[in-house]
Amino acid sequence: MRPPRGQPQRLTSALDNRLALGDPEAEVTGGDLIMSGARFVVTLSCPNRPGIVAAVSATLFEGGFNILDAQQFDDIETGNFFMRVAFNAAGGTADAAALRARFAETAAPFGMNWTLRASDQKKRVALLASRFDHCLVDLIYRWRSGELPMEPVAVIANYPRETYEHIDFGDIPFHYLPITKQTKMEQETKLWETVRESKADVVVLARYMQILSDGLAAKLSGNCINIHHSFLPGFKGAKPYHQAHERGVKLIGATAHFVTSALDEGPIIEQDVERISHRDTPEDLVRKGRDIERRVLSRALSMHLEDRVLLNGRKTVVFYG
Repeated sequence: MRPPRGQPQRLTSALDNRLALGDPEAEVTGGDLIMSGARFVVTLSCPNRPGIVAAVSATLFEGGFNILDAQQFDDIETGNFFMRVAFNAAGGTADAAALRARFAETAAPFGMNWTLRASDQKKRVALLASRFDHCLVDLIYRWRSGELPMEPVAVIANYPRETYEHIDFGDIPFHYLPITKQTKMEQETKLWETVRESKADVVVLARYMQILSDGLAAKLSGNCINIHHSFLPGFKGAKPYHQAHERGVKLIGATAHFVTSALDEGPIIEQDVERISHRDTPEDLVRKGRDIERRVLSRALSMHLEDRVLLNGRKTVVFYG
């Protein structure tokens, strides 16, 4: 059912995403006992009213759980409430299936959109790239170093494997989907099939220089993150860094956002800027821009992997760690 106007969009967990992407094997397992060291995260959004925090806390307490971290936000402009709670079993073991059922009962009277996920349940990520590979290389490095708790399940590119021969993909499957004006829709269908077959929870456009169709953007809504440059003033088209140099800008930056049918206008997750001067050449701007793009995209993905990003209409609520 579509949420009423002004109510937050439904937030999906890694398991929910697999269901949405058509994974027939994705199902909730019941009767699992949670050991005391296991951490879980619940996120929720609903119209604000008294008693939400008390109800959530009581549900966790009565289920034998201990709250480790809790963050909340009341959007007084829309009247919507958002919350993220990390918790574990208070002692010994607790019943995961019983908690899910109990929380569903708690959520119903408040009209909550909620997710519940084990912290060690790594989200499956599909990485899309084009010729510029700095973001792709950075994400793979951060994954290998343990900084990004994810499971890369596919690298999809519109350039051949030889373009990335200097990158060690290991066991990550590589998919070459060349795109022309004549083959764009056909290849986009194959892209969607690859995302589904890999059971990806998240799709990252790591400087993937192809515009997704409205249909594909809708299928990936809330689960697809893009990175692009952002300048004051904005420069569109080819060689934006060279355009910025010609105008003598003093700040360059990057923005990570969710992909929507509105090009580069999806809900913003993370941004950053860097000051430059008249001494910087166009090549300096490109180099500094790549560094900002890497940082911003990795931070945005990290927060999404940890269930810290909640959709709030055209905006996001980000609970920083």
